[in-house]
Amino acid sequence: MNDGVARTAKIAALFPGQGSQAVGMGADLAERWSEAAEVFATADEALGIPLSELCWHGPEEQLRLTENTQPALLAHALAAWRVVADHGIKVDGVAGHSLGEYSAIVAAGGLELADAVRTVRERGRLMQAAVPVGEGAMAAVLGLEDDQVVAVCAEASASADGEVVAANFNSPGQVVIAGAAGAVERAIDACKERGARRAVPLPVSAPFHSPLMAPARQGLTPVLEQLGFRDLLVPLYRNVDAAPVHAAREVRDGLIRQVDAPVRWSETIRRMRAEGFDTFIEVGTGNVLSGLVRRIDRDATCHQAGTVESIEKTIEALGILVNTPFLLLVLWRQSGGENGRH
Repeated sequence: MNDGVARTAKIAALFPGQGSQAVGMGADLAERWSEAAEVFATADEALGIPLSELCWHGPEEQLRLTENTQPALLAHALAAWRVVADHGIKVDGVAGHSLGEYSAIVAAGGLELADAVRTVRERGRLMQAAVPVGEGAMAAVLGLEDDQVVAVCAEASASADGEVVAANFNSPGQVVIAGAAGAVERAIDACKERGARRAVPLPVSAPFHSPLMAPARQGLTPVLEQLGFRDLLVPLYRNVDAAPVHAAREVRDGLIRQVDAPVRWSETIRRMRAEGFDTFIEVGTGNVLSGLVRRIDRDATCHQAGTVESIEKTIEALGILVNTPFLLLVLWRQSGGENGRH
């Protein structure tokens, strides 16, 4: 692969998950770069709905629906990635937080954009349908060690009205819990008693990455088994075990397992750092992952690529001129699309 530029850093692309969405996301990219507009057009065609209009203009209440949020975030992330890749930035590995794992897989050449956007819309529908509204909940716990939170969840799950588990190990001192509403409430109280700095309910519609998502996993499994995954061009560090994988079967297995299993983000970043990654580009909406990475390892370098301004800053920081032509053999081209164009 031709880098187009001399590099000393080992670079990873990180892709955010649900919760980062905002009306207007990607509009500036589509206006500035035709390749970004092409990604949104492909997503619109694949779904048969004007997803791009929802991303750019809302309404917000429709964008917040899980079945819309998930393809919207994926489309924005991959529009940004298309621009980043087309300006010669090569990465050595990828990771995505929850939903973001799908974006990472497309970027690494493992799945077609159209297939991915249709799949995450169905994933969102299945996850929302898995638990009736009000029966599940999630909460953020700040200021306790991971093992303390795990122990609190085990204790809070001992009663007869449901289970709560650690769902996202995001960074040191930041864990998200999920499960039955009553059990989550008990765990919040117990975390505060153990000395948590904060333990607060999250405004989400379902208890993601908990055992209550088992019906969603069962529904999504045949969908994923029918998709034409390809081996990856660079390793994906999986949510479920932080393991770097290339093989299509391992990629598919990770996506199936992550529906009702915890996101091991802290472990993922630590492993990537141990394997030589020192620069991380957060591709898509917001900068939540950059903040988590810095809390996990203060020596890591983070850049963002979700808006015209942030992409230009990242390209400049990495020593690449925005309009310099390169002989591109970038991940996006390898990931295909019809005739290699998407």
